[in-house]
Amino acid sequence: MRLRLTFGPILILLLLGLMWLDSHLDGVSVGAGWGLLREQDGTLLPGLPLVLVGLLICGRAGFELRQMFAAKGIQASAKSLTFCSAAGLLAGVLTIGTKAPIPHDYAGAVLATAAAAAFFITLLAFLRRKDPKGAGGAVAAAIATFTYVGLMLAFMMAVRREYAVWVMVMVVLTIKACDSGAYFTGKAIGRHKMIPWLSPGKTWEGLCGGLITAGLCGLLFRYMATTLEWGPQSIADVPAWQWMVFGVLLGGFGQLGDLSASVFKRDAGVKDSGSILPGFGGMIDMLDSLLLTGPIAYWFLYAVRAG
Repeated sequence: MRLRLTFGPILILLLLGLMWLDSHLDGVSVGAGWGLLREQDGTLLPGLPLVLVGLLICGRAGFELRQMFAAKGIQASAKSLTFCSAAGLLAGVLTIGTKAPIPHDYAGAVLATAAAAAFFITLLAFLRRKDPKGAGGAVAAAIATFTYVGLMLAFMMAVRREYAVWVMVMVVLTIKACDSGAYFTGKAIGRHKMIPWLSPGKTWEGLCGGLITAGLCGLLFRYMATTLEWGPQSIADVPAWQWMVFGVLLGGFGQLGDLSASVFKRDAGVKDSGSILPGFGGMIDMLDSLLLTGPIAYWFLYAVRAG
């Protein structure tokens, strides 16, 4: 716990620094040679630093998932899973959202092509062993990685691309605030185990405390969106109770994301996905509560903006 309390603020500062850099690059003009990384008005595609960091995350996540799959006898290579997670991220970045670089007429084709590439490249890489036994499991692991890491992160990138960078900051902080609220509430008054066979430390009291914390963050989200003019007026006009619901949804799906990662880890017989982050474990341990919330954040903001 001491490592978590020490290293957690460092990660938050790194996140804020990355977001500041991303925001600072908004509106920077680039030449036509930048291709899909260039907006129609000639400026740099928003969120590019986040995409680059996301690719690094994909590399580590692919390695950790490979270890967990290997513990169950699924022999997908780390390189294949890294490629699949990166392909899912890039395909999602290019196609998800109203401001995606690929026109909507071609978005589905690009996404499907990336999934097909993940399938066939993983299959071909596996068959280099000249033994087809286990090929189905390797391909299944590849598509799971393509979706679980790549596409889920891409939804977060879409939130960044369509709104001010600090919207994404608030989404992340709301989810992590729910984690913290659940942890400290569970430690203080937690008595009733939620799913002891999957996550022995989680309690119903902790969940309630986390969701209340997330709901309060939703109110802060509304205040910041209204004060800083993060998006269209339709966002600022959303009633306070809907922002509270948004916070609770982010927190609730964050907890589901945590439990989803626990399924993989318990199945593999490991406590943490890795040890790269002191106090947190692996990259999957750090991302687990964020991965399932990307689509929730994107679609809620899209709905209120459209409304």
